[in-house]
Amino acid sequence: MIITTGKYRWVICALLFFAATINYMDRQIIGLLKPILAAEFGWTEIDYSNVVFSFQLAYAVGLLAVGGLIDRIGVKRGFSMAVILWSIAAAAHGFARSVGGFCAARFGLGLAEAGNFPASIKSVGEWFPKKERALATGLFNSGTNVGALVTPLFVPWLASTWGWPMAFYVTGVSGVAWVLLWWRFYSDPERQPRLTPQELAYIRSDPPDPPQKHPWLELFGHRQTWAFALAKFVTDPFWWFYLFWIPPFLNDQFHVKVDAREMGLPVLTIYTMASIGSIGGGWISSRLIKHGWTVNAGRKTAMLVCALAVVPIIFASKVTNLWSAVLLIGLAAAAHQGFSANLFTLASDTVPRKAVSSVVGIGGMAGAIGGMCISKVVGYVLEATGKNYLVPFLMAGFAYLLGLLIIHLLLPKLEPMKVKTETE
Repeated sequence: MIITTGKYRWVICALLFFAATINYMDRQIIGLLKPILAAEFGWTEIDYSNVVFSFQLAYAVGLLAVGGLIDRIGVKRGFSMAVILWSIAAAAHGFARSVGGFCAARFGLGLAEAGNFPASIKSVGEWFPKKERALATGLFNSGTNVGALVTPLFVPWLASTWGWPMAFYVTGVSGVAWVLLWWRFYSDPERQPRLTPQELAYIRSDPPDPPQKHPWLELFGHRQTWAFALAKFVTDPFWWFYLFWIPPFLNDQFHVKVDAREMGLPVLTIYTMASIGSIGGGWISSRLIKHGWTVNAGRKTAMLVCALAVVPIIFASKVTNLWSAVLLIGLAAAAHQGFSANLFTLASDTVPRKAVSSVVGIGGMAGAIGGMCISKVVGYVLEATGKNYLVPFLMAGFAYLLGLLIIHLLLPKLEPMKVKTETE
């Protein structure tokens, strides 16, 4: 049961939620506007895959460094810098007029947005005890779905009323507004005057990490890093696929127009389901742990439920009814987010607090590399098959079971990472 002596930690969770919302608004716009931009600039499927690839390449490069940077300079400054830079990059899309211009803007966006998840997971590790981390992660991670479902409600209207560049300008401004709130309300728990002593004691109720050294390169020598990174590598690509190709899939397969009336409701349904899955996946493992299950059993049981729920997506390209496809994709998106909430929490479960951002950055880089691969695979498959989506849906169906198997083989008991103490 959540204590009633203080709830300020949930204010921090709310700030992380809104950052994730803005982050995914910026990402989702390109998928929604793809039919408009393709018609205006004559893009092929391969051109579009190159634009997507540019974001993922930069995201992977950014994640390689940003985790360690945030561990060094702190969450407050590091997250603020990231959001300001990605807001500038988001607005820059409005000035692009070629594939190269969009690739450059997406590259800048990917570099800056790499700071989102390392900073957020580190914040959860600092502000929540282990028993609440999966729930907190699921809650803030549901912002990714809210961003993705809100975007189709206003982007088509902005594009039709003021032109497609306005959609990019609006999301750029929203990021700057978030930074002002973050700077006012965030600080380390020990320095936060709004936090009661009782809540601080609750947040710090887990055994403290001993003073340790966390050389970045040495993190690659630990199974905890590889379990997280490989699981991200095989599962993250399919979230990118849902984000960047589901609106085009609905347009290609069912002739759904890019407007709030036709595209809005299907996308709204998919990402509402994803939001429920994000919170539900975190709730399942947190509930099991609070009822006496081990962290190992609770996390992996929740991840298994989610992995099995993705499998039916293999039929999405074969159904002939729009809403059958929407519900299959929505179930898979919900299961991905539930799986992801527990996967992120696994990092804070097994990695010392001072190294969490670094490991999340490494894992995020692996996921982005997987996303780069899937973007090219999907682009070439669709170009070669006349927009047949069977292959990517088949790959998505079994990726999560593979990810869970990798985790279990590398970390059968979710052992904590052992690193050198400062006295060694």
